[in-house]
Amino acid sequence: MSPSSSPGAVDPTIFQKLLDITLSLSAERHLPRLYEQIITAAQDFTRADGGTLYILEGQGAGQQLRFEVMHTLSLGIHSGGTSGQAISLRPIPLWLEDGQANHQNVCAHVWHQGTPVNIPDAYEVEDFDFSGTRAFDRAMQYRTASLLTLPLQNHAGDIIGILQLVNARDPGTGLVQAFNPALEPVALALASSAAVTLDKQQLLQGHKDLLDAFIRTIAQAIDAKSAHTSAHCQRVPVLTELIAQAACRAQDGPLKDFTLDDEGWYELRVAAWLHDCGKLATPDSLLDKSTKLHALSDRIETIQARYAALIAQETLAAADRTDAGLQARISQWREDCDFLARANIGGEFMRPEDQQRVRDIALQTWMDHTGAVQPLLTAEEADMLCIARGTLNNAERLRINQHIDVTLQMLEVMPFPKTLARVPEYAGGHHEKIDGTGFPRGLTGDQMSWPARMMAIADIFEALTARDRPYKPPMPLSQALSILRDMRDRRHIDADLYALFLDARVWETYAREHLLPDQLDVQDPTAYH
Repeated sequence: MSPSSSPGAVDPTIFQKLLDITLSLSAERHLPRLYEQIITAAQDFTRADGGTLYILEGQGAGQQLRFEVMHTLSLGIHSGGTSGQAISLRPIPLWLEDGQANHQNVCAHVWHQGTPVNIPDAYEVEDFDFSGTRAFDRAMQYRTASLLTLPLQNHAGDIIGILQLVNARDPGTGLVQAFNPALEPVALALASSAAVTLDKQQLLQGHKDLLDAFIRTIAQAIDAKSAHTSAHCQRVPVLTELIAQAACRAQDGPLKDFTLDDEGWYELRVAAWLHDCGKLATPDSLLDKSTKLHALSDRIETIQARYAALIAQETLAAADRTDAGLQARISQWREDCDFLARANIGGEFMRPEDQQRVRDIALQTWMDHTGAVQPLLTAEEADMLCIARGTLNNAERLRINQHIDVTLQMLEVMPFPKTLARVPEYAGGHHEKIDGTGFPRGLTGDQMSWPARMMAIADIFEALTARDRPYKPPMPLSQALSILRDMRDRRHIDADLYALFLDARVWETYAREHLLPDQLDVQDPTAYH
């Protein structure tokens, strides 16, 4: 009889298999796939028909073992892990209601004791409660006999899970037999290796979750600084991902080879969430500048007070003389005051004739409380009211634009791992233009990655269609797409990505979720090509 087939013997090749599987487990970064590999390897080693992986969760008296993966080869059961089939079984509590350790369940017992339990036949054991196992057997017309339950103990000595194997099979006859005691140390070594790898991956996932939470907190803090750009930092990642998904589906053209793996997607998401992190250094007075004259307060009220004083002065003076034109002048002043209030709101475009009217009004005068003659508008106020687009003058816009410099400064000093090395380039490029006239570095399209160019379109489209900007009404799709088309023609955004944005109907997917019904005025995008 060969050593591999004699009772209690272990196949000598199993140690090489153990080494190979250990190396394979240590290279796996995806937790569900790692769970699958642990079960598959353990079943292969022990020739088990079934296997279940439990993962520790909870704290204190609430600790329990959650079903993570279940495999039963003869029944075709494959639940949890990467299967897409959820496991409906309730977790196993590690503590009883009276606060005592749960030794009734064999998995809970192994967790408390930290040592394996090898049971030849579950139906002949009275030390543990196998009522759940028997109920499963009745429902599935199965017969659970041998069980090998192993602790997953990490390098710190903590048990982070339990591996239970069911029904070892004889390699020759296929009949169920007890688990070979000689295999216990090998199976325990596999469980220990799996625990260390699993612990490392859980630690990495924990760090990743912490980073994600921190990133989202920064984005929410930026949005909270200004109610007028609320949720911008949260919507740009949505749009960026929609564009990237369309690019990954492209079958032809310059984007046909574009693809992102799991790490690439994560890198893109981090960059999108952090694209405006430099706004943390932007003064709130600029982020909150909802009107052209807004500073600590809206100075339009000061101008309105001057008009009120002017009208009162003229009315009082007219009481001592006949002034047939007074009412006409009062009417004109009120009309001018209303005009200035409208001009103060800002918008996408201010007509040159309206700007000239502001300058003409600035030449008019009123008398202050000292009797000194003052202009109705100061030079600064006139300049502010003549802002052609939005509510910021050139100096303020420059200050706002400096947020991208701060973004780059913040991101470039962060010790990103190799998998996130391109975050600064992606996030820092969303104000660059294809023709090289953007900022902060004046990069041309050839100098920008595809994700950076995607983010530029996402940032613009979100800003155009945002429904929470007080200086403009929500822009309909027709107007937003027209502006994007013009930016494509001026080589401000990438032409291929713009075509993809239209043809893949990214604009429509985003609009259905994030825009108001009144904004959805485009069905056929042909006119915007």
